[in-house]
Amino acid sequence: MRITGWLVRGALLAGAAAALGCTSSEIVYRDRPPFNAAIDSGSGLLGYYTASTKQTTCGNCHAGHQQDWSQTHHSHAFTDLVASGHATKACYSCHTVSANGNGLTAPAGWDFKADSTYQDVQCESCHGPGTKHVSLPDNRANWPLARLTLTKASASCAACHTGVHTPFAEEWATSGHAQIVSAAVNSSNVVCKNCHDGKTVLAAWGVTTNYQERDSTGFSATTCAVCHNPHGSPNSHQLRFPIDNPDPDQNLCMKCHLRRGEPVPGTSTPHAPQGFVLLGTGGYRPAGVAVDTLIALTTHASLANPKLCAGCHVNAFDVTDPATGGFVFHSTGHSFHPLPCVDATGKPNGDTTCAYTPAARTFQACTNSGCHANAAIASQLLAGIKSDIAVLADQIWIDSNGNGSIDAAPVDAGYLAIIKRDRPAELTSTTRVTAAQGAQFNVDLFGEGRFGNGDKSHGVHNPFLARALLAANITELQTTYALPAPPAPVLAQMTKALADAKVRAPRFITSR
Repeated sequence: MRITGWLVRGALLAGAAAALGCTSSEIVYRDRPPFNAAIDSGSGLLGYYTASTKQTTCGNCHAGHQQDWSQTHHSHAFTDLVASGHATKACYSCHTVSANGNGLTAPAGWDFKADSTYQDVQCESCHGPGTKHVSLPDNRANWPLARLTLTKASASCAACHTGVHTPFAEEWATSGHAQIVSAAVNSSNVVCKNCHDGKTVLAAWGVTTNYQERDSTGFSATTCAVCHNPHGSPNSHQLRFPIDNPDPDQNLCMKCHLRRGEPVPGTSTPHAPQGFVLLGTGGYRPAGVAVDTLIALTTHASLANPKLCAGCHVNAFDVTDPATGGFVFHSTGHSFHPLPCVDATGKPNGDTTCAYTPAARTFQACTNSGCHANAAIASQLLAGIKSDIAVLADQIWIDSNGNGSIDAAPVDAGYLAIIKRDRPAELTSTTRVTAAQGAQFNVDLFGEGRFGNGDKSHGVHNPFLARALLAANITELQTTYALPAPPAPVLAQMTKALADAKVRAPRFITSR
């Protein structure tokens, strides 16, 4: 008896022989080829090797990526669409292997033939057709590399993650992540690129995966694949690092938004200090005033907000027609504006300068969390924080001419302007951090409109810490430089700020 079998791996030989009950007959086994012929031969898209087990053709060799991908939403995108009950013909191209995302222009894959081979968002949805690669795998010219670049017209995530239901690309384009800061990427300080050039960020994080732009000389914005691992990760939403870990070395946002949170001799300006402020470790600590790190933490870094930065900055919500309740728009939160400006329908409009009122902005990041009862209360609390900080910061320094630097009184006003006039060396020391430099750091950190790279949260990241440190700065400056006492309203605000910072219950996330 001669039996011809098709087995994927020779390791199955013994078990198969026993199952057949063969003893002396000749048995010939042949390994199954590692890839199937493309159903859509025109495009060369291979799709699944075995659709029933979701084994991709690419995964026959790239086993690690196959395993990671199998845990992602992309791996069951087709069944999720069908199960939703509202699938239309237009939906399928983004829930299957098609021309979307991979540089193909003609209908391909599922759109060429609606076969189970092309169901789900597989490797070729981003990497492009694999036929040439599997035929000659050692030919680097045939390597189908995905793209880091993100524009709606590009072969990238933006080909599908767009539109009124999933406007990730459009909202991202209005964010700071979409901008390439030329001064940073062209800086002689190469460390700047570790946060301002998407390619360098990935390299700094130990990402060795190849992609089209990896070896180019240009710079990249912080696109989807910088924060998300397209192949999958153990973190929610395929993030490269968790967002709910308060350890600054592990928290995704703080990998960059945590650079200089306190002054050092010779450098008295903050830089990307948001993580320090949120966790209560940022800012200059004036002599004689102890601000306990745990007590100074705000509820925005407590167990009430487990997602920390992302809890407010990545907040999705639906916009509905007020008359009918019908769906209008789904905001993904990927503008990263916690309180985005909205148009008359409630849809984010990309503006960043509108008033901080419920009429001009949505406060759903505050209310959806359950922390604030309604938008009116949240906006009132914000207005109070902004007012308190303005009172304290103005006592320290008012940039009267708006040039961004401290000028001697009477050009500028406040304690630092007087010090600049009478004891200017106190603001230029390179051997120690003086009381004046510490106050300058804190007012740059927390005061609005004084420094472009401060905390820039209007005090929201940590209102208790911001007010307490500014109040303590005033006391230290007055004592150190024999300055006149602040007016009664300022003294009252100082007393309240320091008292509030002492009564916060120690129920917060610790910071290492």
